[in-house]
Amino acid sequence: MKTSLSAAIMITVMISLSACSLPKNELAVKADPAPVIGTSPAKADPPKAIPPKVSPPPKVNKPPQPAAGGTDDIQAVADPESDTVLINKQHMLPEGYLPAELVYPNVKFTFNEKIEKRMLRKEAADALEDLFSAASKDGLPLAGVSAYRSHERQKTLFEAYVRKDGEKKARTYSAYPGTSEHETGLAIDVTGADGKCSATDCFAGTPEAKWLAKHAHEYGFIIRYPEGKDSITGYKYEPWHLRYVGLKPAADIYDQDITLEEYVSAIEVSGKVH
Repeated sequence: MKTSLSAAIMITVMISLSACSLPKNELAVKADPAPVIGTSPAKADPPKAIPPKVSPPPKVNKPPQPAAGGTDDIQAVADPESDTVLINKQHMLPEGYLPAELVYPNVKFTFNEKIEKRMLRKEAADALEDLFSAASKDGLPLAGVSAYRSHERQKTLFEAYVRKDGEKKARTYSAYPGTSEHETGLAIDVTGADGKCSATDCFAGTPEAKWLAKHAHEYGFIIRYPEGKDSITGYKYEPWHLRYVGLKPAADIYDQDITLEEYVSAIEVSGKVH
């Protein structure tokens, strides 16, 4: 009995010693980490949306505003009713100006409608009738193309010319609203009775254009934009564009071969009409 008990104790001791001598990595069983309940694998952030490119609004050209210095200075004229009022790129009509006593001259036009562009101020209309009558007697009947033009109509025309030719070129033959002589009721574009070369360069070579250059001043009109004077007037040669200034000023301008700009400047310097 003692022998069996001793043998059992001996076996137990030997098993214990054997277990102690085993490497740790053979005793330990690595367990996979327990999953975390309620979570899911991390996802990559979605790419940020790139806002679409927005084109800037188109640039809108505006009429030049009064400024200190420079050739684009503009000032409102003090006496828009004067026959010799100077309207150009530096001198504009007062805002809201409407010519007094606009009438329909009894002359032929290139159109039949009785609309505003047939109208002139009465004194200019009376003089135009005399001029047309004299031209007809000389065998060169004329026709009106465009006389008075409202501020809104001038604005529409100028913007159309800018779209067609660009602002730089448009400014050589058209005016900003408020700086057009047609708004005074004292200016008119004319052509031959057949309507050919109406307000175009080819009119310069016609007998009618030559007659006007020689006789318009006799009725109080001038060729407002004469040839070779664009650096002074700001506009190219327009033999069809007549401007009423009155008999005495027209005769002075014709005799001295000057522009309305030069005439007005001389008056301002001398303080009297030549």
